[in-house]
Amino acid sequence: MRLRAPDGVPLGGLVWRHPAPDPRRPVAVIAPATSVRCSYYGRFAGYLHEHGFEVLTLDYRGIGFSRPASLRGFQADWADWGDLDVEAGLQLVEQQWPGQPLHLIGHSIGGLAIGLAPSARKAARLLTVGAQHAYWRDYDPQQRRRMYLKWHVFMPLVTRLFGYFPGKRLGWLEDTPAGVVRDWSRMGPQLAEHLRQDMFTGGEREGEILTRRLARITTPLLAIGLDDDPFGTPQALERLLACYSASPRQHLRLGPEHSGGEPIGHFNFFHTRFRPTLWPIALRWLQEGDVNTAGINQ
Repeated sequence: MRLRAPDGVPLGGLVWRHPAPDPRRPVAVIAPATSVRCSYYGRFAGYLHEHGFEVLTLDYRGIGFSRPASLRGFQADWADWGDLDVEAGLQLVEQQWPGQPLHLIGHSIGGLAIGLAPSARKAARLLTVGAQHAYWRDYDPQQRRRMYLKWHVFMPLVTRLFGYFPGKRLGWLEDTPAGVVRDWSRMGPQLAEHLRQDMFTGGEREGEILTRRLARITTPLLAIGLDDDPFGTPQALERLLACYSASPRQHLRLGPEHSGGEPIGHFNFFHTRFRPTLWPIALRWLQEGDVNTAGINQ
């Protein structure tokens, strides 16, 4: 799938579509974590497709199918990923499946990105997994020092050397635009003060304008947190959830008792080994708005 963001930047992604149209069929849009390719969510997307959804997931600008020839000097930040790139996906959904029920799924920073898209208010349900905005004091206390040095000291230093973060070479992430690294490494407790930190419109900080979008969303939201996720601690998820102040919000914590004893961490929710245990929890929410985990095959 190829499309363009509202500012003309070319983007790419993947679509799972049913051959016959059905105006009642729900559509799910998956927004990835920072510097994770959209193909990572392919098996989960296929699972939703098997259960009757049209599914779209796209790569943010600078990542995967949406990567330019060079990332040096390429402009992209977290706000662009939601305000422009997720919005491009939602506009495509409206063109391809007008009026069909829309569900938004955000992993990690994707849980912020979906709320920054102007069209997010049209969604019927929101689902986030490990969603937070990387304020380092919210990291797991046992790992906080190491994570701070890795993501908030080493990563920006390397980025200054290369003009982007060479994550693939280090085996950490996809290569990442410098603006995204800046947002991550400088993020503080107040989201509005750090998004597009030095940009103003009409004398008002752009971060304030953008975060008001989250506060205007009234869609029901289920935030899934994983007990062994060092990024997605309870306080980290609650910090982002507070930005969705008008949404009916539920925060569900999942642990070994839900995963058959398997570790989940920040990324593994979308692994196929959790198809019989964790994925039905997400499906039940998207289909029915139900967060009861009883009856899931554990």
